Parts: sequence; structure tokens; C-alpha cells
Amino acid sequence: MTARPLAVLGRPHPHDVLLAGGGLATGVLLWALGLQGGPPLIGLPASSTLLALAVMAAAELLRRTAPMTALALAVPALALDFCTGTLVATVLMFTDVVYAAVLYGPPGAARRIPLCSEVLTALATVATAAVWHVPQVVLVGIGIALLTVAPAGTGLVIRNHRDAAQSARLRAEQTALLAEMDRTQAVAGERARMARELHDLVANHLSAIAIHATAAQTIDDPAATRAALGVIRENSVQGLAEMRRLIGLLRDAQATGDEPAATPTLDGLEALVEQARTNGAASGLAFVLDDARRTAGPGSSGGSGGPDGGRPPAPVELAAYRIVQESLTNALKHAAPGEVRVRIAHDPAGTLSVAVRSPYADGPGPRAPGSGAGLVGMRERIALLGGEFDAGPADGSDGTVWLVRAALPAAGEEGRR
Repeated sequence: MTARPLAVLGRPHPHDVLLAGGGLATGVLLWALGLQGGPPLIGLPASSTLLALAVMAAAELLRRTAPMTALALAVPALALDFCTGTLVATVLMFTDVVYAAVLYGPPGAARRIPLCSEVLTALATVATAAVWHVPQVVLVGIGIALLTVAPAGTGLVIRNHRDAAQSARLRAEQTALLAEMDRTQAVAGERARMARELHDLVANHLSAIAIHATAAQTIDDPAATRAALGVIRENSVQGLAEMRRLIGLLRDAQATGDEPAATPTLDGLEALVEQARTNGAASGLAFVLDDARRTAGPGSSGGSGGPDGGRPPAPVELAAYRIVQESLTNALKHAAPGEVRVRIAHDPAGTLSVAVRSPYADGPGPRAPGSGAGLVGMRERIALLGGEFDAGPADGSDGTVWLVRAALPAAGEEGRR
């Protein structure tokens, strides 16, 4: 492990400065009072104890900013201290440097230092026992363990707890981030759903109002004007009723926590087509409903179920109804005079198919303005249910038609049980 150059070392932590200053002052006081462990060995001067003390204090300054450099300084300083009489302050600062090296050092050093401390303790104890055959050798091993193994083990335990806390904090932040992303996606999805419902509820009525208002302005016929005004009034009343219903459902859902229920079903297609006939009569449009479910075979239930006699799931019924509703609205706004045919059927594979054909011709412009949100809403509904959707010009028996096709997975509720 290569120590960092002193030139790039950061400023010592204030606590490290206090530890180094306190240890240095205590060591000098003990030396002045003659409170050392013994006389110097191998003829070293007594002042060498102060040199070891100063080097150890310098190591304390680096315990947090450069722990491996601090340990590299502390080991020879401790050896010099043992050879010059031993000051308690120097020994205590060494144990703190070992502890800091494990706690603040790199992960590899945190794993190796405790192991090296244990090996060093065992070797020193065995070597001492080989030289001195006395029971007090055990005390030597205990003393070395207190200087190396104990601080290294303590640092390793605290480091593991710190790393675990950091990991838990990171997981909590990631969980909070994922929860916020889920909330944002849920809000966006709910806004898109509400936009689809609002568009499907009022677009048909508003389109009829716009078409008949235009007719009333351009046709100089009192009877036709009265008829157009009657259609305008009927659609405005129905549109307001639908808006009140949607607002009521949203308010009830906020009060009770329940999801607003969607009431339209496939049983209402006849009334929907009849309303389109009334609204499109002035535009030369004829509307025909071909409900192939009525002839699906034995076991069909009043034209409302599939071949197995069960109703499609409620989301599928609602989606099919809204697709027909939006297709009829688009036909009122864009279709050329002619027949608009709505066909709905159950395939043998349990798929509910919806097809709406309307005469297609390049005209001067739509009878009522549009934004294209209807096609987007239909695609979103089909995608949410895992079905197939297609809309565009196609060749028909009477020329080019605008064809809207949707295939929805609609196994009956009885058949799915």
C-alpha cells in the first residue's frame, strides 16, 4: 500500500489536533517527572524518548486524513519508544493510530491489519517464550495483544457497523427515489386516464353541437334551424349530465377512496348509434350497427356475451364502447356522406373485435375542429389491455373507407373460471 505524499495531505481534523496535542503534552510531563517504563537500552540517550513521542504525535495528526501514512510513522516510533524507556502516552497514541488505520483506511488495509496483528502477537509470544522460560511470558503476549489486536478489532467492528449504516441509508434513499418515481408515474397515468374519460364523455356531444350550429348558420330554413337547435339543446343537456356524472364520481372517489366506476357497456351501443343517426342526418350520414354477438350460437346471452355465454370483462366492455363512441364522433366530423357501419363480434379464440367503417374522401375540412386526441386515447386504451389497434384508409366495396379496427382479449368471466 503506497502512502500519499505529504504535499497532498489535507488539513488535520480538529479532533486529531486535540489528540496529538494532548498526547504530546502528557508525554512531556511524564518524561519531566521521570515516569518512564525503564532506562534506555543499547546506550541511546534519554532524549530519544521525546523523539519517539514527537513522531507518534505527528502520526496522530494524520490518523484521519492519511491513516496508512500515520501507521507507517507509528510503528518505528513505538519501537524507538520501547528502546528508550517507554512512555505511556506514546503507547496509548499508538493504539489509537492502529484503530484509526482500520477505521479510516482502505478496505484492503481494514482486512489485513487485524490479521497481521494476530500473527504478530502469536509470533512475539512464541519468541519470548523461547528466550525466557517463565510463566510471565503470557503477560507479554497479553500486552502485545492489547497494543495491536484490541484496537484493530475495535476499529473493524465499528467500520462494519458504519458500512452497514451507510448501505441501509443508501437503500432507503433508493427506495424513496423509486417510490417518488412510482408516484409520478401513477399521477401521470391517472391524468391520462381522466383526460381520456373527459374527452370520450363530451367530444361526441360537442361535435354534434358544433356541426348543427354551423348548419343553422348556413341554411336559411326556419324548420331546419329549429331542428338543429333542438339537436344542439339535446346534446348540450346530455353533455352537461355526463360532466356532472364524471365530477360526482371523482368527488365520491376522493371522499371514499374508491375508484370511480365506468357505467357504459356494450348493451348501450344501439342507443349510441341511434344518437349518431340523429346527429348525422343533416350531413347525409347513415349509421348501421352489426352486432354479430347476437348470432354467436347457442349459449349466447341476449347479445351481450361471447360464444361461451359469459360477459367480457368490464374494462374490455368499456374500451370497446369508447372506441365505437370516438369512431362515430370522428365520422360525424370527417366522413363523407354515406353509410357508417359498426361491427362488433366475438372471435372463436375469445377475442372481442370492433370495426367501424366510414366513407372517406378528401374534403375542404372537417365539419367540427379536432385535436387528434381521440386516436391517441383509443391506442392507449387498447395498449393497456394488451390488444391490437389500427386506424387508417382502406379499400372497401364502395371505394376508399376510413377503417378503425380493434381486437381485445375478452374471454368471458364464466369461461375464465
